[in-house]
Amino acid sequence: MQGSTLQSNSRLGTIDIHFTTTTVHGTLILERELEESDLSKLIEQIDEDLVLSADMPRDDFLVSVYIGKDVGFYSDEYFAEDNEAGLDFGEDEE
Repeated sequence: MQGSTLQSNSRLGTIDIHFTTTTVHGTLILERELEESDLSKLIEQIDEDLVLSADMPRDDFLVSVYIGKDVGFYSDEYFAEDNEAGLDFGEDEE
């Protein structure tokens, strides 16, 4: 998600969107605080650009907003490499 209409072309955060039969749920994780008016504009932009473009009927768009930082990206390949290296955290040796 890029915030080019609100600020510079720097990354603002990430959003997960889940569609149900009547409601759309969003979890928005920002990498920095936004003013309330900018946050409202961003949610409206997400609604227009992503939610409404899915062309699914909905009664409401519910968004939970968090502020956090990116601490890493993990995949199956990452964990396979850890297992090959013999890192066994939490396992008791007898």
